[in-house]
Amino acid sequence: MGNGARMDANEPAAPTPLAWAPNARHRVLIIGSGFGGLFAAKALRRAEVDVTVLGGTPHHLFQPLLYQVATGILSQGEIAPATREILRRQRNARVLLGTAVGIDTAARRVTARAPGRTAPYSIGYDSLIVATGASQSYFGHPEFAAHAPGLKSIDDALDLRGRIFGAFELAELEEDPAARARRLTFVVVGAGATGVEMAGQIAELAHRSLRGEYRRIDPRSARIILVDGGDAVLPAFGDSLSARTARKLDDLGIEVRLKTMVTDVDARSVTLKHADGSEERVESMVKVWAAGVAASSFAAELAAATGAPTDRSGRIQVLPDCTIPGHPEIFVVGDVMALDQLPGVAQVAIQSGQYAASQITARLQGHEGRPAFKYHDKGSLATVARFSAVAHVGPIKATGLLAWLLWLFVHLLYLVGFEQRVTTLFHWAVSFAGRGRAERAVTARQVFGKNPVPAPTNTTGTPVAAAGRYTPRDDGA
Repeated sequence: MGNGARMDANEPAAPTPLAWAPNARHRVLIIGSGFGGLFAAKALRRAEVDVTVLGGTPHHLFQPLLYQVATGILSQGEIAPATREILRRQRNARVLLGTAVGIDTAARRVTARAPGRTAPYSIGYDSLIVATGASQSYFGHPEFAAHAPGLKSIDDALDLRGRIFGAFELAELEEDPAARARRLTFVVVGAGATGVEMAGQIAELAHRSLRGEYRRIDPRSARIILVDGGDAVLPAFGDSLSARTARKLDDLGIEVRLKTMVTDVDARSVTLKHADGSEERVESMVKVWAAGVAASSFAAELAAATGAPTDRSGRIQVLPDCTIPGHPEIFVVGDVMALDQLPGVAQVAIQSGQYAASQITARLQGHEGRPAFKYHDKGSLATVARFSAVAHVGPIKATGLLAWLLWLFVHLLYLVGFEQRVTTLFHWAVSFAGRGRAERAVTARQVFGKNPVPAPTNTTGTPVAAAGRYTPRDDGA
C-alpha cells in the first residue's frame, strides 16, 4: 500500500487532524512498522507514554525471508503478521494505516495518506521516531523496475513468484529452442545476501523441486546468472567466506559474473558491460533486482523540513544519539539513518529503535540516558542452498550444515508469533527435508498487480470467460 491516494476538488485544504485521547500523556509517534518501528514500540510498553505506530501496510514484514515467499517455500502470512495483532496487548499503543507524506516540525504534526481515503490526515507528536526503511535503488534507471522487480515488499515477492513459476509453465509450451531458453534464463542482479539467497533458491527449484514434473522441458536446463559490479560475492562476509560461497554457487550451476555492470533491462533481455568494456545481451524472461537501496521518500520530506543533511542514498545524517541536528525530539533509526557507516541490516534497525525508545524514557524520567548509540554486531548469516549457509559471528566463520542450522535457529527466533514459527518450521521441513514447495499458487491479480490483467480471447479475438484462470506474466512473445 503506497502513496497513491487520489485527491479531488472537494477535499479540504488542510489535513484532518486525528485526536489523541483527552488525557493523553507524552505522545510518541513512530513512523514505520518494520524492525526499527516495531521494536521501538515494544520497548515503550512500560513507559508513561502514548504510542502511535503509523505504517504504510497493516503488517510487520520479516524482510530477510521475502525470497522464500518468492520461491514458493513460505506464504506471505508467515513472515507478515498484522502489526495491531502483535501490539494488541500493549495498552499504551495504537496502530494507524497510512504513509507519511509531510511534516510540520513547528507544529509537531505529521501528515499521512491512507489507501481508499481521499483526504489526508495529520497526527501530532511530542517525540517522533522515523523508521521508514529503504526502497530499491536502480541507480538512476527507474525504468528497469518494470522488468526487474526488487524484493522489498510482499507485492514484490508475489510478483516474482508469478514470474518464476510462470517461466517454467510458458517454457513447456514453446516449440522454438531459443524462446524456451529465454524463458528458462534467470538473471539476479546483486551478489549481496539477498541476491545470493535468491539465486540459490531458483537453482534449488529448477534442479530439485520441479524435477520430473514437466514432459517437454527439463527444469534442470534452467540457466541462473548472478551479476554484480563488485569483485566478490557476499563482500561483507570477508574474503575467505566469499570465496567458499563462490565455489558453492558454482557447484549449484549458477553463473557468477563479477565486475559486471547492468546497462539496460527490457522485457526480453539484460545488457551487461564487463570489466574489459565489452557488452553482452542476455536473453531472459525473469530478472530480479537485488542491488542498491535508497531511503524512503519521507526522508526527503524530513530533510527539507529540518535542513538535515543526507548521504548519496538519501539517508538522514544524524547525531550520535540518532537525533536530527536542532531537533532533539526527532529520532531517525534503521535503514533511513546514516551514522558511522552502519549497514542496512535488521540488527541495526532493532537496536537503534530500542535505543531511541530508551532515550525518550530516560528524558521523561529526568536524565539524558546514553549519549551515543553503540551498535553491537551480532554477526551475519546467509543461506546459499539447502543445508548450506554462510555465518560470520564474532570470531566464528562457518559454512555448510553448521552455518545453515545456525541460520535456521536465528531466523526462527526473530520471527514474530508462535503460530508463524510453527508453520514456518513445517514448510521448511517440506521444502528442505523433502522436495516440495507448499506455496506455488499464483493468481492473475498477484502477477499483474501493477498492470491491467489482459482478458483472454478466442481465435477471432473475442473475449472469453476466464473464471479461475491461471495467467503467468508474459512480457514478450
